[in-house]
Parts: sequence; C-alpha cells; structure tokens
Amino acid sequence: MSLETLNDILLAVCSRSRDRVMMQRKAPGWLPISSSELYRNVVGLVRVLDSWGIRKSDRVAILSENRPEWTMTDFATLSLGAVTVPIYSTQTAEQTAFILNDSGARVIAVSTQAQLEKIMAVRQQIPVEHVLVMDAIDTAHAVQMQPLLLNGPTRPDVDFENRARAILPDDLATIIYTSGTTGNPKGAMLTHGNMASNISCSLDGFGLADDEVSISFLPLSHVTARHVDFALLYRGVALAYCPDMSKLEEVLAEVQPVIFVGVPRVYEKIRRQVIVKTADFPKSAIYRWALSVGRAHRDETLAGTSPGSLAWSLADRLLYSKVRAGMGGKADLFISGGAPLGRELAEWYADIGIRIHEGYGLTETSPVIAVNTPRAHKLGTVGKPLPNVEVRIADDGEVLVRGPSIFKGYWNRPQETQEAFVDGWFKTGDIGNLDAEGYLSITDRKKDLIKTSGGKFIAPQPIESSLKLNPLIGTAVVLGDRRKFPAVLISPHFPVLEDWARANQIVFASRQALVANPRVQELYQRVVEESNKSLARFEKLKRVLLVSEEFSASAGTLTHSMKVRRRGIEDRYRALIDEMYDKAETPSDAH
Repeated sequence: MSLETLNDILLAVCSRSRDRVMMQRKAPGWLPISSSELYRNVVGLVRVLDSWGIRKSDRVAILSENRPEWTMTDFATLSLGAVTVPIYSTQTAEQTAFILNDSGARVIAVSTQAQLEKIMAVRQQIPVEHVLVMDAIDTAHAVQMQPLLLNGPTRPDVDFENRARAILPDDLATIIYTSGTTGNPKGAMLTHGNMASNISCSLDGFGLADDEVSISFLPLSHVTARHVDFALLYRGVALAYCPDMSKLEEVLAEVQPVIFVGVPRVYEKIRRQVIVKTADFPKSAIYRWALSVGRAHRDETLAGTSPGSLAWSLADRLLYSKVRAGMGGKADLFISGGAPLGRELAEWYADIGIRIHEGYGLTETSPVIAVNTPRAHKLGTVGKPLPNVEVRIADDGEVLVRGPSIFKGYWNRPQETQEAFVDGWFKTGDIGNLDAEGYLSITDRKKDLIKTSGGKFIAPQPIESSLKLNPLIGTAVVLGDRRKFPAVLISPHFPVLEDWARANQIVFASRQALVANPRVQELYQRVVEESNKSLARFEKLKRVLLVSEEFSASAGTLTHSMKVRRRGIEDRYRALIDEMYDKAETPSDAH
C-alpha cells in the first residue's frame, strides 16, 4: 500500500488483524490493544467529534503524556480532515492558552486531573468548546473519553473509511508549535503529504522485523517521537507507551524492546549512570580496561559486525552486556534524534559495542532530513540525506533543503514563512557540510555561533557536548558573544557533586553554598582546563561560572523538548554573567 496520507497508516494497521498493535501498562502487567480495538476506539472518537461539528481544517488539541489515547485522538482527528495541535504536558496554563488561542482549537483532549485543572484555570480565555478527559474522572467540566472509545463499531464502518480516504496529501494534518528558544512559539504547518512522504522512507534500510516492540516515551508533542511512532506502527512494530519518564528503567526491563529510540539527553544520562556505578575499585579498573578493548574494536562495531576476540567477549560479559541490560537487554537497533548527539558520546557507545544511528531534522521538515542506517553509517555525521530530500550548503555554511516533506509555512505568520525560504529552499538555521561520500555533518545552530569582540567565531555545541561527558556536569553553556573572551556557565550534576563533596569532607547547607565553595570552584576549573587542551587558543574558556540550579523548562532555561534556551539562561543569570566579566582581568584575557 503506497503511503500518501497519515490516514493510510491507520487503515493499514487496522487491516492486519493483530492481537497487539499497542501496549498499555496496567497492574499487574501490560494490556495489549489489538488492531480491531484500535479501529473501534478511533471510530468511536470520530463519531463524537463529528457530532460536535468538527469538520475539515478545524483544530483539535492534545495535552497529554504518551499513552494509547494520545495516538487514538490523533488518528480520529486526522480521519476527519481536522488538524491535530499537540501541546507538551509540561507546559504551563499560560503557555497552553497561547497555543489554544493562536491555533483557534475547538476541542482539547487532556490526560489527567492535573492537565484538566490547567485548562480550567484558563477556560474563560480560550476558544475551546469541548474538553475530553482520558482518565476516568468524575467531573462536570469535561466529557470522559473511555465510554466513547468503547462505543465504536466492531465491524468495518464504510462511511468512516471513505471519509478517511477522501483526505488528500495537500490537506493540513497538524500544527506543531516549535519550542520557542526565542519569544513565543510558532506553529509549523505540516500536511498529510509532508509527513507521509517522510515516513515512507525514513526507516528504509533498518530491516525492522514484523511484530517487534518499541517503547513510546519521547513526548509525542515533539515531531520526532510522533514521526517515529507513526513509522513503526506502519511497519508492524507494536508500541508500548511509557507516560512517566521516571519509570523508563522499569518499563525497559519489563518490555525488553528490540528498538531503542532516544534523544541525546537520554543517552547522556545512561552513560553518566554507568560512570557513577563503576567509580569505585575494582569496578573502575574493569571499566577502563573494557573501554580500551572496545576502542580497539570500534571499527568493527561501527561496521555492524560483532567482534570475536576473547578480550571483547570477556569485556562484553563484564560491562557491555550490563549496559544493554539497563536498556532492556534485547535492543539491537539504537537511534538518536532531536538534537546533536556529539561525536565523543557516539564514540563512547561504540566502545561498549553499541552503534547509535544518529539522524537530523527539524519540525519544519517533518522531520527527517538525513539519518545513518545499518547499511550507510559514518561516525560524526548525521548520515546521508533521505532519497526524496535535496540538501545543499549555502555560501555561509547554512544547510538548505527542499523536497515533499518541507512544511507549508508558519500558522498565521506570512512574513516569517517568507523569511524561512530562499529561492524555494528552506533555511534550516544550521551550519553544516556534505562530504565527498554524501554524508551530512552539522556543526552548530547558525544563531548560536558566538562572535567575540575580537571577531573570532566559536561554535559552542561541540565544546558543550564534550564538557557534558564529565559526570560532574549537568549542563554547560558557552558564553562570550560580543565579549572579549569565551567563558562557560555550568549547572552541575548535583548527585555526583554532592557525593564528591561528602567524600572530601566538604560541609554544605545548600546547593548555593556548595557551588560557592572554593574547593568546588577549583574542581570545575580543573575539569574545564582539561577540556581546554583540545581547543584552539581563541576557543579556550577563560572563566567558569557555577550556578546552583538545575536547568528546566519551567524556569525558562530549557525548551520543552529539553534543548538549552540560551537567551533564557543569559536573561536569568545576566547579573552574574556581567559581574564575572566585569571582575575579569580583561587585558590579559583578551586575544
């Protein structure tokens, strides 16, 4: 079946007569959802949306953690030709109200009591006419979703299927609001054809077997997770939903997925846990030895072959297999997207026998532009562009793309839509290059490039990625735009720092007191000095500013997709940053 619209995915999945297309965690285990139950539930929702007058192009918002009802609501909306507007479950009531007002959503589906209360707090300020709630909540403020799902048909509904098939590739499918690293978020308009064209080829070459299982834990409000879930469902992979990221380790152990799809922050966290768990002797010696063995066999791992030496087999038993066990134990396909993975992190995983297939894309590109596959894999790149996407590098190094998966523009923002293109090519805002073999590499975000007052350009992401490999560092942000020299602001990884402080008899009453301690300051200075050894002279970080907070979306220092909000961080810590630069002995620091 050719894939032209997102409705084709639903109809393909429901035509297969499967006992398990989705899985939901219910005590004492996992509840499978069959293809016929999915069909019944979606059509049940379609009927109530239709009765509320929801028609083609109307907007339906979803405010929920990952769960089967998220995808069911999405499919029901798309089947009617209506437009899905995803909202991060971590967004505030005010941020939610902005998206609902900007999109003009008529219906919103929420997951829990907490999300319902968020909507009720702004009820008078939003255009929403109907609220659906997924949990069984006794409330007069919303309609319960569960009974509606069960009211769907047990036999094929010809009218429903004809209506779903009548939706065209050029019809608008979704408005996805970008994270808003600067100012209010913008709604990227993606058509059925945009997403379908991308899904049809993004996982080619991955050799997915039928009826495998993957865990849906990356927020479905993010285009990467939604795209992956659509693509996996289409290829016969069952989705096990994990609504609570804090339960991911348990879910991995229970489900044991064959495919692991994560963002760099997830891979960073796993690596950090391994380093912490192997910090004491003799584990530390085994860890270092196993890494050296893996490094010697890195090329074989990256080529997709399993090293056969006795040393590798022993290292696998002592270390590598234990890391894989923490990721479920059965995964043999690892994919990373959503943000730059960083070469050093990819190398560390390769040295423990895990080849991560890094991809690259944006919300506006539906999202995949390029991806490493088992057949075409090159460390340090984001792979080769998809066959139906053209990529070229502008004179200033910006990556430009065009093809059927490129979005139609920003919702109600014609000026910004016009500015996003040049001669029909979409401007990604990323700096990169294509090598002789056709592999794409991304250096940094164009707007993130730091230009010192001396005129030197510094790409912060590679430096930050390298620093984050140290278990003492939670997040690092390079500073120095229009300043005389570069510096770094660090939010420590407090569990590791606090353990270090206790082991070194450092008494502290608060995190603020901890980061102000001279010995702690000296510790981080040494970490940065070690990192400086691999940097050019003009890139070397001359000052270290420690802060006592962990970055978060609620504080405005991270986006809801967990990317650093540079402007938010600089605004929040402006006084400390200015004070640091004012105190610096600038004559000796300037270059």
